[in-house]
Amino acid sequence: MKTLKLLFILSIFFSAISCKEEQKPIEIPIQSGISTFYFIRHAEKDRSDPENKNPELNQEGLGRAIKWAEVLDPVAIDAIYSTDFKRTTMTAAPTEIKKNLTLQPYSLSNLDIEAFKNDNLGKNVLVVGHSNTIPDFVNQMLGEQKYPAMDDYDNGSLFIVRIIDGIPTDIRLKID
Repeated sequence: MKTLKLLFILSIFFSAISCKEEQKPIEIPIQSGISTFYFIRHAEKDRSDPENKNPELNQEGLGRAIKWAEVLDPVAIDAIYSTDFKRTTMTAAPTEIKKNLTLQPYSLSNLDIEAFKNDNLGKNVLVVGHSNTIPDFVNQMLGEQKYPAMDDYDNGSLFIVRIIDGIPTDIRLKID
């Protein structure tokens, strides 16, 4: 009799367990596609007035801005982002004109990186920023602290971040 009761209780127990819905792992959808981001610091700025927090480009910087447009000419750029400073918008301007695009302002301090990636899925994007913000932006895109702030006179680094099916890869080139 005890064995029968035990079997009865075990059968109820196992029936209850088997009726319980199996929990599935949470799946985070990975966006498919290839996105390529080109990150550059603004070209050489006018340093004649150290008090000026928003200087324009100097003559050398204007030449470099044109050179960036030439370097990026073979790339089918879909969007251009720049901080709202004269030196960054002037750096982006030749590429903006050549590609017939409208410059989109951004501020890294209030940018949602995941939304930025999703908004630019499958696109080729140019981002123009500063010696401290460009490496930080690249690091956020990579999900790791790989690059320190740039030297204040480094105006020729090009960071390329390619995201293929959610997996980022990167390279840093020096263009002089």
